[in-house]
This record gives sequence, C-alpha cells and structure tokens, in this order.
Amino acid sequence: MKNIILIGMPGCGKSTFGKRLAKALGRSFYDADQVLEEREKRTIKSFFAESEDAFRAAETRTLQYLSQLEGVVIATGGGAVKRAENMTLVKEHGVVVFIDRQPSNIIGCIQGDARPLLADDKERIYKLYEERIGLYRRYADKIVGNDGEFNRTLGLLREYAQKLEEE
Repeated sequence: MKNIILIGMPGCGKSTFGKRLAKALGRSFYDADQVLEEREKRTIKSFFAESEDAFRAAETRTLQYLSQLEGVVIATGGGAVKRAENMTLVKEHGVVVFIDRQPSNIIGCIQGDARPLLADDKERIYKLYEERIGLYRRYADKIVGNDGEFNRTLGLLREYAQKLEEE
C-alpha cells in the first residue's frame, strides 16, 4: 500500500486533511514538522534562527525516515518541495497530492508565529505561493483544490485514496 504524501502551502490544510484522511482510511498519520522536532529534539524556529539551510537539512533527514514507512499519510512542510531530493524520497513509496489553496484564502487562517517564514509578514504568503506553485504542480501526482469547503475537499481526497487502494 502506497503512502499518501500531502504537499502545499502553509495553511492549505495538509495536517487537518491528513489526520481526517488517515482516520477514514484506517492509516497512521504523520506531520513531518512534528516528527522533525521530535527526532531532532529542536524546534523548527530554532533551526530557522540558525539558517533556513539547517532547517532544510533536518527536513530531508525527517523525510528519509518517513519515506521508509508503508501505507501512511504524511503531511510535509510547505517548503519540502524546494529540495528535489525530498520529493524523490517520498515518491519512492508514495503518491504526492498537492492541496492547492489560494493565498487570499490562506491568509486569514495562518498563525505567523508558528511559521517562521511568515512570522513578520503574513502577506509574504503571496510571494511564497509564486515561488513554489511550479514546484507543487511538478511533483504532484494529483492536485486537489481547497476552496474552503472542507467536506468537498476531504471528499475529493478520499475518492483519490480509494482509487489508489483499488489499484
């Protein structure tokens, strides 16, 4: 059974949908950011205080670990797509689903202090989206839009996951 890897912008719903999807499918759920902090015994904020590169290296180590699991749902960090190596790792045993949510819909839902790249400027979400949208689309095996209709988006994710299980 393939892993389901959720990618997308901070605040697009990866963790929220990932938990619900995993529960519906009877699978385990892993939030890569939480796993990173547990395994590295450091906060993401402390990595970013050192450098973004330090954080990205820890993120890659975490995805190496998670990609070895089987049949799980994984929510990556929003910037995991910035390293091709990360996507190669997760695609080895999984399918990648991009949850596409427009920045204008994200901005009211994010907590900047928990997201180092947005801590000082929530409006930066527009710039990050521009920088990353091509990467999200390149690595996605499936794109699911999140227009704010929770049940519709969850339903689309479940439909796709059920098709995967039938293959």
